[in-house]
Amino acid sequence: MKTIVFFNNKGGVGKTSLVYHLAWMYADLGVSVVAADLDPQANLTAMFLDENRLEELWPDGDHPDSILGAVAPILRGLGDIKDPHVEKITRDLGLLVGDLGLSRFEAKLSSAWPDCMNRDEAAFRTESAYHRVILKAAETRDAEIVLIDVGPNLGAINRAAIIAANFVVVPLAPDLFSLQGLRNLGPTLRDWRSEWRDRLGRRPSDPSLKLPAGDITPAGYVVMQHAVRADRPVKVCQKWMRRIPEVYRKEVLDDSSGYVSPGVPDPECIATLKHYRSLMPMAQEALKPIFHLKAADGALGGHIYAVQECYEDFKKLATAIAGKCGVAMP
Repeated sequence: MKTIVFFNNKGGVGKTSLVYHLAWMYADLGVSVVAADLDPQANLTAMFLDENRLEELWPDGDHPDSILGAVAPILRGLGDIKDPHVEKITRDLGLLVGDLGLSRFEAKLSSAWPDCMNRDEAAFRTESAYHRVILKAAETRDAEIVLIDVGPNLGAINRAAIIAANFVVVPLAPDLFSLQGLRNLGPTLRDWRSEWRDRLGRRPSDPSLKLPAGDITPAGYVVMQHAVRADRPVKVCQKWMRRIPEVYRKEVLDDSSGYVSPGVPDPECIATLKHYRSLMPMAQEALKPIFHLKAADGALGGHIYAVQECYEDFKKLATAIAGKCGVAMP
């Protein structure tokens, strides 16, 4: 089983939509997948489920069937993680349900991080909570891959989620803000990897405590193109697209040369995805991915070709990510 986190500390780059569509695509291709919503905003969960189901999962009081419910005993200081509920979406697709209350876990994780240096077993159980919940969720669904959605920040919640990942994929937009985000993200990922491995050298002796290896291996980036507008000509996007490979190499791969041969496709660029304009709101209304839209959902005329094109784009992307991350495809 492989865990892949999709992360950029710059928001608004289409990260959650990317995770959502990839989860559906892997399921369509016969790969058992769990989508893990570890973003306290819980936008991924809201894309999968209607309001009636969300009300059932988020009642007044405790939320035992969300990720918050799984880590609640640790949050309250009353024990260890609980077996997580995994919401069945299809036969091959399960959802680890997000929760807006997850932000309350931030302080607990912040204090546990330094305590791990003192060989504090409770601190290690706290820091590894996401990792162990994900392992249990994957086991429940016999999943071959877990796609992790996190928020756009460099806080303790994301640190705990990201050290649980084997691979990290960086969604980007062709703009200055994404380049600045890379300059923050790359060094932070390296620091987290190094600091966690230091802590693993001080791990408690309990052999039953499963701790993440903290691989956080960069698998590449995906460029989510903006819709072309009159005030944002294509040339401007191309300007930033040309600069992404060098910045990605320097900041994420720690390649000081940052050299990319002119005119040669960047092997770190997994894909460049189009903006599907009016199809995304249509898909959100229908609670399905763009490539599942039908005429009954409003996908008429030229939309039909865009739906088919979207399917092929995400099929290629899912296959490319699987290849980079060692996931066997049927």
